Amino acid sequence: MTEKRPVVLYGASGFSGRLVAEFLREYKLPFVAAGRDRAKIEDVLEHVPGISTADYEVVEVGHSVDELAELFAGARVVCNTVGPCFRYGATVVEAALLAGCHYLDTGGETPWVRTAKHDWGERFAERGLLLAPATAYMSATAEIAARIAIENAPGIDTLEILSMFKGNPSYGSTQTVYGQLVFESIYLEDNEYRTWPPLTVLDVTIPGSITTHSALPWGGFPHPVWFKDHPQIANVRAFGGILDPIVMQGVIAGERDYVEKLKPLPLEEQERILSELAAAAQSATPPRENRRENRTVDVVMGRGNLETAHVVVHGTGAYLQTGLIQAFAAHHLTFQPPRKVGFASPGEAFGHVELLKALEGYGFVKLRVVS
Repeated sequence: MTEKRPVVLYGASGFSGRLVAEFLREYKLPFVAAGRDRAKIEDVLEHVPGISTADYEVVEVGHSVDELAELFAGARVVCNTVGPCFRYGATVVEAALLAGCHYLDTGGETPWVRTAKHDWGERFAERGLLLAPATAYMSATAEIAARIAIENAPGIDTLEILSMFKGNPSYGSTQTVYGQLVFESIYLEDNEYRTWPPLTVLDVTIPGSITTHSALPWGGFPHPVWFKDHPQIANVRAFGGILDPIVMQGVIAGERDYVEKLKPLPLEEQERILSELAAAAQSATPPRENRRENRTVDVVMGRGNLETAHVVVHGTGAYLQTGLIQAFAAHHLTFQPPRKVGFASPGEAFGHVELLKALEGYGFVKLRVVS
């Protein structure tokens, strides 16, 4: 790998990976497209819009610390799109640390984010490196709204965060949704982690819709972890879902089946069955998002004793947003240090206002401060 390619995109043949490649091209960032199957990566990238004008090379690599560390050596940043991260992320993080690279991923699974913070946060900080899991739509866009709510209402101490999207979850996302069922879902109360009861389903209202929707804690999202020990925020509840009610009911039914039928089984057996169920639910690559159909909405409600905040972000293309967020972050790290080293949220690492401007610049989101 040459010194002129500062970014390694690991998992380049996946649905999110190809979108990250698309926006790395937009930012004119040279990159290495890496994964276990060279032929598949080459085939996928051939269909990325405008890829012939990008500066990249394809590298086949095994999923081991030693092989990945050798590949990452000399790069500035690793963009990891191989998931679920609670299964595969540790190997990539360890390799990035050995190689002296900043680390980003598109996962947002709460157990993975907590593990990354606990096991590697201080080690990355000691090396002056950034560890930023969940640098993706399902976490970062809502974080932007949360931090703007805090700025606009400095008396709030409580955040309720909702992220919803319309579209077809990718293979990796489906594996995450099913695989995460073996873990508890958490929220933050009085600066302590609490556990959601099993089969918690919330009825939520969304600005711009006259009907209610169902949402799940989905592990709790990274936000309780990001705001743990925050000087102002003591309570965080985050949940989300899919705007298609039929798809969402299927997800809820799957969680119910897990609690009633699979949870008594040995953990390895649970994980095997859940992986098979996820593959059956989504084995094909979804079509590239249509921005008139694949829309997003993120809502943050803040509350203090007498002060409130209400911030809404309407957007399009959850996975398109992820591709842009990753490329923006990689561009930042290529040319300047992060705002925070060690474990950090995207907003802490790159600035929530800067992330918002990047998304607005591509017409992906519109933020509204209601109160």
